[in-house]
Amino acid sequence: MAVTLPLYPLVSSTPSSIIPTNEDEQKTTAKDSTPTGDFKNCKTIKELKQKHCRITKKGLGHSPSSVAKLIAACSEMGTPESLDYARKAFELYNDDEGTTCSLYMYNSLIRGYSSAGLGDEAIFLFVEMLVAGIVPDKFTFPFMLSGCAKVVGFCEGVQAHGVVVKMGLEGDVFIGNSLVHFYAECGKMDCALKVFDAMLDRNVVSWTSLICGYARTGHPEEAVFLFFEMVEAGIRPNSVTMVCVISACAKLKDHELGEKVSAYMGEAGVKLNTLMMNSLVDMYMKCGAIDTAKRLFNECVDRNLVLCNTIMSNYVRQGLVRESLAVLGDMLQRGPQPDRVTMLSAISACAQLGDLLFGKQCHGYVLRNGLGGWDNISNAMIDMYMKCGKQQMARRVFDCMSKKNVVSWNSLISGLIRNGDVESAWEIFNEMPDSDLVSWNTMITALVQESMFEEAIELFRLMQNEGIKADRVTMMGVASACGYLGALDLAKWVLTYIEKNDIHCDMRLGTALVDMFARCGEPESAMQIFRKMPKRDVSAWTAAIGAMAMEGNGERAVDLFNEMLGLGVKPDEVVFVALLTACSHGGSVDQGRHLFRSMKEIHGISPQIVHYGCMVDLLSRAGLLEEALDLIRSMPMEPNDVIWGSLLAACRIHKRVEVAAYVAERITELAPERTGIHVLLSNIYASTGNWTEVAKVRLRLKEKGVHKVPGSSSTIINGIIHEFTSCDDSHPQKTHISSMLQEINYRVRDEGHVPDLTNIMLDVDEQEKDYLLSQHSEKLAIAFGLISTAQGTPIRVVKNLRMCTDCHSFTKLVSRIYEREIIVRDNNRFHFFRQGNCSCCDYW
Repeated sequence: MAVTLPLYPLVSSTPSSIIPTNEDEQKTTAKDSTPTGDFKNCKTIKELKQKHCRITKKGLGHSPSSVAKLIAACSEMGTPESLDYARKAFELYNDDEGTTCSLYMYNSLIRGYSSAGLGDEAIFLFVEMLVAGIVPDKFTFPFMLSGCAKVVGFCEGVQAHGVVVKMGLEGDVFIGNSLVHFYAECGKMDCALKVFDAMLDRNVVSWTSLICGYARTGHPEEAVFLFFEMVEAGIRPNSVTMVCVISACAKLKDHELGEKVSAYMGEAGVKLNTLMMNSLVDMYMKCGAIDTAKRLFNECVDRNLVLCNTIMSNYVRQGLVRESLAVLGDMLQRGPQPDRVTMLSAISACAQLGDLLFGKQCHGYVLRNGLGGWDNISNAMIDMYMKCGKQQMARRVFDCMSKKNVVSWNSLISGLIRNGDVESAWEIFNEMPDSDLVSWNTMITALVQESMFEEAIELFRLMQNEGIKADRVTMMGVASACGYLGALDLAKWVLTYIEKNDIHCDMRLGTALVDMFARCGEPESAMQIFRKMPKRDVSAWTAAIGAMAMEGNGERAVDLFNEMLGLGVKPDEVVFVALLTACSHGGSVDQGRHLFRSMKEIHGISPQIVHYGCMVDLLSRAGLLEEALDLIRSMPMEPNDVIWGSLLAACRIHKRVEVAAYVAERITELAPERTGIHVLLSNIYASTGNWTEVAKVRLRLKEKGVHKVPGSSSTIINGIIHEFTSCDDSHPQKTHISSMLQEINYRVRDEGHVPDLTNIMLDVDEQEKDYLLSQHSEKLAIAFGLISTAQGTPIRVVKNLRMCTDCHSFTKLVSRIYEREIIVRDNNRFHFFRQGNCSCCDYW
């Protein structure tokens, strides 16, 4: 807005009352002060209109002073009707021939619009004034800049600042304060600070405007620093200053700093008002000083609605939901009357408690008091009923909503997922007229939690097609899905996507990426991300140690643990699970015993059942079955079927049939539905040639209608997942796979490979066993990988069962003969085959 202004002398007015700038108008005003001077005494627009009519009948209604005072009174009243009346009076006077609205009239109306939050109207009127040739004065700009601040009209405010400089008014303290406030409201704190620093005369409003600006724009430290600088400069803060600086302390959650501010108030004798009391209670609650906040609240005689709502919402945020409901009960007995903000806290408290009865009572209060029309109330009710397990009630509230926003749909979807009904959530998601990032993140996370990893990846791709930009929550879900699928190419793409889209990689996302690459068989990539993380908590260290555990690198896992301790990171129960697993995979029995003892003796962590399970697995794998049994019998808690299952698996490896039978009985007592145990017992009998017992076990399984889970392996080629099962002949390239497999078998046998027929748990002849062994799913996947990828490309296979000894020795030879790295992830660990060797050192 480039306007050239005629800079003739201005007649200005006093700060307390802006009077007309025209001398004739001043005389008229003085002469007519008696009949028109009491516009300001009118309390309603009706009274003001009646007064205007009486003055008009006397012939004074069109005088400049009458119109000016009418506009001023209407503007000060500040209602939509009064401002409309003022505008009509303004326009009628301006349209009459020979009359032009005065600066006082413009200032009054601009002030009225700004005060009512109608900043656009104030800006338009200011422009109209300039076009009419009316020169603004030092009282115009504070009103105009206030309007710009209300609507964040940055460009218009900057232009007004230019006019201020052009007119030489930048030295006026009121205009300076208005500029600081305007820039602060627009979030331009650097501009606000420049204006502030250039001010020769500063008062409490100047400092307060800057302090509040910093507090509101996410710079609470600067706000508190400025406050103490202001105090040192001898400026006494007002109540607005105190509210802003207390709020800044609340945002910082700095109790010590909050106490300093509170101590200053006591020393300076600052009188507490309700706004300051509300801010203090909020600050102490957010800083965790619950008792202090309670004391202030209880000592407050005049508990207004805002104060009650503040402590209730903070109680809910802190998880003190019963205390929140106690405040509600007191309000219902003594006042003030709860409003929708109160009920939001109350309903959230009921949701956290799962208190359906109290939740229904809150619902009744909402309906009786006409609060059901608020979207956020209905959304909270949906969430509450879902958390109480009442899906039908939640759906009824949802269906009764006249206007369903995206939060309403998201609340319904989240509730259904929380209650395990992912299928219904998926249907609701597809019905949504509009969805946001939260909707997509909720569904992706739900699919991952339900182990529907391919569906989660597909949904993410659809999300990209819809043009919705992912955030760190999205990528955490996608990273988890990639990890469980073992999809390395996709995992690499995920990392590239995060980097290209500048998605903030915090500790949680960084940890998810470390875990993703670990599960994809890329421990070095996992460690690269881990080392780049600026901050690492115990979960991040656990993910890194877990990467070493999957690789079977127990020594490096322990080194990482010691490094973590050296940096002062306190271990938790989970990190010891990763450590003991690493020791188990690496066969480090002594190291595992030492770590297990150190849990209680050094770190004060009582071993849980999962830690005992790791130790049983460690000892059992090492062939120390008697020691494992002794440990199970000495456990302070009852062993579960998982622990007995670890021992049973070791019985198969070490061919301890008598122990296996005993263990199988224990598992059957604990978990008769675990049919896989019977399959394992059958395999143990088969490995020793006891086909009679095999037949008995399999007959029992047949009577229960249970079938053994077939072994399956998958490999990803060019982004497509190819899955194979034993003796599978359904693949489109089965002929080529069969030819390749035949070639491989010839070449490995020439290298001295003798098939280990004990891996076939069927009572058939050796020729049949040899054929069945050659058709194991991982061998089919490896053969397909060799014909589908270029020389030197690693082959990655994911298997649902434990890799058998024959396939393990077979794959070692293939890696050397064909000079390929082959990575196999079975249901227990990773095997990295390179040049005829495996990372597990034949211990798995």
